[in-house]
Formats: sequence, C-alpha cells, structure tokens
Amino acid sequence: MNKYEQEHLEHVMRTAKECTLFLKRDDRFPLDSPCRIAAFGNGVRHTVKGGTGSGEVNSRFAINVEQGLKDAGFEITTGKWLDVFENLKAENHKSFVQRIKEEAKTLQVEPLMYGMGKIDPEPEHSLPLEGEGDACVYVLARNSGEGNDRKVEKGDVLLTDSEVRDILALNRKYEKFMLVLNVGGPVNLSPVSEVGNILLLSQLGVVTGTVLSDILLGKANPSGKLATTWAKPEDYFKFEDFGNPDNNSYTEGIYVGYRYFDSDEVKPLFPFGYGLSYTEFSLQPLVIFNRNDEISVSVKVTNEGRFSGKEVVQVYVSAPSGRLDKPYQDLAAFEKTKELMPGETEEVEISFRLSELASYDEEAQAFILEAGNYIIRVGNSSDSTKVAGAIVLDETVTTLKTRNCLGDPGFKDHVAKQHVTDIPEGVSVIRLTGVDFETLAVAYDRDYPVDELVSKLSDEELSYVSVGAFDPDAKDQSVIGNASFAVAGAAGETTTLLRNKGFKSMVMADGPAGLRLSKKYYKDESGVHSIGSDLPESFLDYMGEDNIKKLQEMMKKNVPADESEIKEQYATAIPIGTAIAQSFNCELAGTYGDIVGDEMERFGVQLWLAPALNIHRSIFCGRNFEYYSEDPLVSGLMAASITEGVQKHKGCGTTIKHYAANNAETNRYFNNSKVSERAMREIYLRGFGICVRKAKPCALMTSYNLLNGVHTSEHRGLIEDILRCEFGFDGIVMTDWVVEWVQSLGKEHRNATITEVAKAGGDVFMPGVKNDFERLLKGISDGSVPRKQIQQNVTRIYRMAEKLSQIK
Repeated sequence: MNKYEQEHLEHVMRTAKECTLFLKRDDRFPLDSPCRIAAFGNGVRHTVKGGTGSGEVNSRFAINVEQGLKDAGFEITTGKWLDVFENLKAENHKSFVQRIKEEAKTLQVEPLMYGMGKIDPEPEHSLPLEGEGDACVYVLARNSGEGNDRKVEKGDVLLTDSEVRDILALNRKYEKFMLVLNVGGPVNLSPVSEVGNILLLSQLGVVTGTVLSDILLGKANPSGKLATTWAKPEDYFKFEDFGNPDNNSYTEGIYVGYRYFDSDEVKPLFPFGYGLSYTEFSLQPLVIFNRNDEISVSVKVTNEGRFSGKEVVQVYVSAPSGRLDKPYQDLAAFEKTKELMPGETEEVEISFRLSELASYDEEAQAFILEAGNYIIRVGNSSDSTKVAGAIVLDETVTTLKTRNCLGDPGFKDHVAKQHVTDIPEGVSVIRLTGVDFETLAVAYDRDYPVDELVSKLSDEELSYVSVGAFDPDAKDQSVIGNASFAVAGAAGETTTLLRNKGFKSMVMADGPAGLRLSKKYYKDESGVHSIGSDLPESFLDYMGEDNIKKLQEMMKKNVPADESEIKEQYATAIPIGTAIAQSFNCELAGTYGDIVGDEMERFGVQLWLAPALNIHRSIFCGRNFEYYSEDPLVSGLMAASITEGVQKHKGCGTTIKHYAANNAETNRYFNNSKVSERAMREIYLRGFGICVRKAKPCALMTSYNLLNGVHTSEHRGLIEDILRCEFGFDGIVMTDWVVEWVQSLGKEHRNATITEVAKAGGDVFMPGVKNDFERLLKGISDGSVPRKQIQQNVTRIYRMAEKLSQIK
C-alpha cells in the first residue's frame, strides 16, 4: 500500500465516527473487550461502503463488518449462518437479474439502462439462528444507486418478515444486542421499535467495518445527527406522482423534511438533527446579541455523562406569518463542539444573518423579511429546543430584488398549519428596523467578454471546444466508465484537438465519495489503457452475452507486453455524502475534500464531478446517499467545505451538481420537475447559492431533468439569471452525461440537445460524440446558435483550463 493510501485510510478511520449516531441506546454498550460475538444480517459480509453507479469508488479494498470484527479480536460464532445466507443471496440475485432482463425486453428498452440502479430486495428465509456469543449484532444493509429509485416494499424501505423476526428474536435472546444500520437512507424501523440499541453506522467507505468494531469497544463515540427525518413511509408528505415517468409535481412547496413534520405536527420516528452518543449533554442558552442583522447566540454546553464526546448545537428561527405562509422553524446555524471530557463545559457562539432567512415573494419578485416576531430556538434536534431570545422587526424589509424566471408549475403549493410567534416572558429581545438591512438589486442580461484567442477560432474549432473530447471513429458513447484519453478510468475531458492554439484540456473524474478511476493501467504512444473493466460492477449483470464477450476481448488486448509497465492509481473511498452531513462538522468535511484533492493532484485530474447537493425531498430517491440533507443550509455548507478542501490543491476543482430539482431517478433524462418559483429559490437552489458564494467551485453540472417544461441544461433562467447573475458564479457549466440512445419510459418530453444547451449559456456538452459536434457546427453556421454566445462559452472554458493548468 502506498504511503498516501495509508495516511488517507488512517484519517478516515479516526474521524468517521463523527458521521455515525445512535437512534436508540441503553447502558449495555460499549463492550469491555473483544469477545465471542454472534453476527447476523446481510451487512456482515455484504457491507455497503457506498452506493452504485458513478458513486462506486475503485479503492484497493474495503473492510466489511466481518473482517472488521475479526481484526479487532472478536470471535465470530455464526460462520455457518453467514455461509448459507451468502448462497441464498446469490441465488436471489440471479433470479432478480433475469426478471429485470425480461421486463426490459417486454418494454423494448436497453437492459443496461433499465437495470441501472435496480437493487434486488433482500430475500425472505427461514434460516435457524445458530451461534452463541457474549454479544450479538444484526447488520441490516440497504443499497441504491443512480438510474432507479427506492420502493416501499419489503427488503428496501421496509424490513422483510425474516429481518423483523430475527431482529426481535435476537433482541430477546441476547442481553447485549445491537441493531446496526448499514444504510444510505431511512428504513422503517417501527416493527423493531423495542430494540434498545440501534446504531446508524451509515456507509463510511473503505473503513466501514473497522469503525463499527471501534464503536462496539468504546474506542470511538458516535457524535452525528440525522440530516434527514426518519419516519414511517405513510407519514411523509404524500407525493401523488413520485415515480411518474413524465412529471413530478412538487406540491409540498417549501414544506420539505422537518419543515413539513414540524409545521403540520406530524410525529416522526426520529426527527431532523437527532442523534445519541455514549454520553449526554446539557445545553443552556446564555445571551443573544446583534450587529445590524447579524445575530449571535451564546450557548453553554456541558458533558453530563461518563464518556468524552462531541455535541451539535442547532439554532432555529420561527418567522412570523404575514402575506406569505412560513414553516414552524428553519435551521439558521449549527456548530459542533470540541471533544468534551466528562464534566467539561464549552461556551459556543453561533452567528447568522437574519437576511439569509428571507422568504421569496413571487408577487414582488424579491426576497423579503416580513414584519413581526422572529423566535430564536436552541437545541440538539429540531424537536428538542429552548427559546433563547427573539427579534422584533418593525417593518417588512426587502433584502434582494430579483425577477421571476423559472416558470409556472400549474398548481398552488401546499400551505401548512401556521403557528403564532408570540414572545415568551423573560427572554431577551432584539429590535430591528429597516436601516439594519441592506437592500440589493441584481443586474441581469450581462454581456460577457470574449478573449482575443477565442475570437480568432473558426466555427469548427469553437464546436470542438464546446463538446467533450471524443473519438470521431468510435461507435459507442460513454455513460459511466473510461471516456478520458489522459487518465485511465476518468469520466471524460475537454477536447485536446486545439493544443496547438493554446487550449489546455481538463480531465474529469466521477465521485462523489472519492475519485472513480481505473485501479491499474499502462501507457504507450497511443495513450493510457485501463487494465480490467472500468464499468461499475452493478452494470455487468445487464450487459448481455455479446457485450460481455466484447468487454472480455477488449480486456485481453489491454495488457502491456512488459508487466513492469503496469501502474496503480488506487483512490480512497470516503464516507457517502449523507454520512458526511450527519457529522454536522464542516471542518471535517473539508478534510475529506483535502483527501480527494490530494489524489487528484497525484493522478492528473482537474475536475472532480462532485460534490452532489440535491435535496432529500423524498426518501425514495435512489441517489440520496450521494446527497447531503433535506435542509439547504446543511447541504450548501457541506458542499462548500468539501469544495474548499479540494480547491486548496492547485490545479484541482469541484463540479457541484445536479443543478437543479433532480430528486428522482425514474426516467431521469425525460422527467419534468414541476416546482414553484418560491420553493425552488428557498429549498432547491439555496444550497447551490451558499456553495458558490462561499467556496467558488470551478464548475457546475446541470441535471438530466426538466424544470417546468424546460431542460435544466437548456434553461437560461437557471444558468444565466440565477447562477451567474444572482449567485455570482464564474466557473464553467457542463451537462450531465447526455446520451442520445437512451429510451424514454414516458411520452411527453424529449432529451436535451447541444444547440439549446449552448444558447442557454451551457459551456460544455458531455460526454460528447461526433453527432453533437456536427449539430452544434450546423447551428453556428446557419445562425440558429449565436456565434457570440458560443465565443462567450468557449472563453469560460479557456480561462478555467488556464487556471487549472497552473499546477505545482
């Protein structure tokens, strides 16, 4: 193992505990020492380090729970059960794949695309619970991935009858029993609510199994909090058309996640911001003060328990309802304490600007703060807070003048129950007037510069730069895998055909839980060649015999004459996005970005196709594990911290994605998200704005879906008006990997096209094939695509490539 691998591995091993949390806990853990342990569940051997698709990272190895327990000195007594279950799981998977292929044939669609992201539900069984021990764990794993969504069925969101039966039986049999959740999103735990110890381990990359052993032994103390509300499936907001191949109506409006549960007084199983550790903390608000609209809250945090640990202080604000309806509360700020010893106290000061909590008024086309009482609440979850103070605003204030540009969804948003914001007696009150705020106005319809070098390029040259690098003779098109000529296994790159004109190329690698590259490769005069397949393992099941044979033949050819020429490029699989968000530790998130940036430097990658910060609108989205939270503040700050960690490495940049309203995977190339302007601006775009303003990411990727009838990649309002003019983004905008042969499961909407993307201010059409080049060239030649617009797009590409070429 290389030194950098060891250093990165050790860092994740030390810190990943902060991404975990107890949903329930009693005093039976931690264990005093390694012991004989009974280990059951699909996650013991088939531990999920992260989801499928572009999120699959090719690390040297991954430590599953079984190996982690053994390495820590535990004696596993359930080897026979694990062996039999493994065979059962393999047979179940084989039957599942065959069924998916038959469904694809019936629908007359490509099995590879139809099967992408589909995960076989866990099998039912009647295996006897053989094996004894001094303690017992049941590791319940769930997987998901891009291309498909989760379902309310047994073996996915629901537990199977076998899982419920075995978990309850083991809980009653063993005094020291722990249910461990190796999941990327919520599962319905109501049938096993009697279990006293439930650990949300999540999916922590290469060290998942090791971290569990450390927690069991008390070497690591969980300190995470839920970044998404966990509830019974029937208690979430009712999405009437989630999974519809043509349209998804976001009728809930701004009431997403805890904003819905808190406002409509629906009790979840476990609320947003909730999480237990081996110790307990008390929080005491001390004082609130302000400087104009910057509000500061001082809180005393004391470790009242027997173990050292960290706590997360959360500040919420309840805004007054006026002409606009408001949620019960919004998260305004959060801060994690240092490691506190038993009995130790820390005074935490948290600040936020009230203007950051402004509501969007579609009628006024502006962000406003309405007059009234703003109640400040402090706590350690969304449903466990104390009133720390209040702000009285004597008049309605406009904070930002904008313009509506996102279209009409065709319905009125849900209005939740409204709550009175009366000020309790005895709390501190801050009084603000309009003079405490600055009113800004956005300048739209900007004219962007064209560099002299770009102005001299021909139509053909402009078209080459605007399309991802492609082989003019290649018949196939990359979706996920090796589409780079410079770095083996990289997802793509910008054109190399204009190097003689001074254009540098930018190599892009998938993420988001580490770099996705070939493990091994060799290089010759024609370029780099991967050894083995670059396709995610989840793809291979659906390739078909002919494609498998072609892949095998290609792999036989990709072998150097001299084995000494083989080079390695192993990347570190870091925790999934949801797990990182659960740490509520922006500084820690930055260190994970630092790991990725270091490996980008080593392997010659300029743009990481991450972080992904779409909102957890629904727990059913198949890619939620990649995303951070149901809350835009958490999402934006985590993405910003990751970006800062990556971009402190010269020549390295992030590509924040998927912009925007990409909250379902079903028919994702052709699905139309119908969302109000207010919900888009307050929920789905806010995190992007936070990340852009705070961290200045080098690139942004649009999403596959449409927004109110217009593809996001073709949406000038999204790209020019909001992203560039309002957020101040000065990087490049690329599409997601648009492939023309994808077949729609719906009937209403077409795929995105390069000419419309370019006209909207989209800079690079990825991954790029000859047809894309020819279409754009024709558009420029016949005037349907303004030449000046293309020159502006290409200028941005040129400038970013120059910036990222300034390596050490």
